[in-house]
Amino acid sequence: MRTHHVDHYPNWSLLPPKQLIQGPDHNTEQFFLSNKDKAIEFGGRVQATRRKSSGCATTETPISEEDGNVRRFLQLILWAAEGVYILWLFLLPYAPGDPVWAISSETANSLVDLSLNFFFILPLMNSVVGITLSDAPVLHPVSEGLFNFVIGWTFMFAPLLFTDRKRDRYKGSLDVLWGFQMFLTNTFLIPYMAIRLNEADARYTPRKTSELGSIMTNGAPVVGLVGGAICVVSILWALFGRADGNFGSLTDRWEFLLSYLGSERLAYAFIWDIGLYTIFQPWLIGENLQNVQKDKVDIVKYLRFVPVFGLGAYLLFLKLDEDP
Repeated sequence: MRTHHVDHYPNWSLLPPKQLIQGPDHNTEQFFLSNKDKAIEFGGRVQATRRKSSGCATTETPISEEDGNVRRFLQLILWAAEGVYILWLFLLPYAPGDPVWAISSETANSLVDLSLNFFFILPLMNSVVGITLSDAPVLHPVSEGLFNFVIGWTFMFAPLLFTDRKRDRYKGSLDVLWGFQMFLTNTFLIPYMAIRLNEADARYTPRKTSELGSIMTNGAPVVGLVGGAICVVSILWALFGRADGNFGSLTDRWEFLLSYLGSERLAYAFIWDIGLYTIFQPWLIGENLQNVQKDKVDIVKYLRFVPVFGLGAYLLFLKLDEDP
């Protein structure tokens, strides 16, 4: 008489989502959870994981309570820094120079003139090329150099933001954010750094890269070379620019810089921006080394700590054959 083998395993399709499953050879508890949070069993130990989005690819990395505490602590520090930045540099009268609500006409005119000399286009056209579309305002070369150094470095941040693997956690427009960053620098970059630390939303569909984002990403090497060149020219301009304009020796220019930082709110704010960029540059690059050409990762990994040049290296060696 033939004996029919009966499978004692349960019918999986009939089990409810969180039904405990226990086979004859299994003592491990397993659960079916939602797609957002899954539990993975390793030798009787359940470890929570979360989904991360990087462009179109989605991976899962472990979450620990310690990592979550560090992330929240960093967010707290960043939001506090944003509050201090706005209060101290824009509103309170205690920092050098005028707060935004009591700005003098002299400071406003200086800001307009600096903007007209953006990237040294007018001064170089007038003095080097010999083309005079409009007379460039004559300002102290140190103030022009400081202004264009910060703006040139800010310009280089665009491709880095558009290739940041955590950029989709910021639900606003990166085009708008970077546009405002070009004018108000860390007023908008600090909040972005805090928001990008939010937990990834598994239900969120990554956005298509904008037209500006595509241009900046595909042209990253050009952006790096142009922005880096502007920063170098800014330093040289501050040291030797307008040599025929009676702006003094290197010692005189150093003394002007100290006086400028101690009397003008804009110059004082630029020192804050340089300090914050020095922190944010290696932070962002370090979390996006997967975007760098494989044989250049080690170079970028160490150069990222060098202001401007580290970001230039990231942009020059960015992988352009894949969607960021």
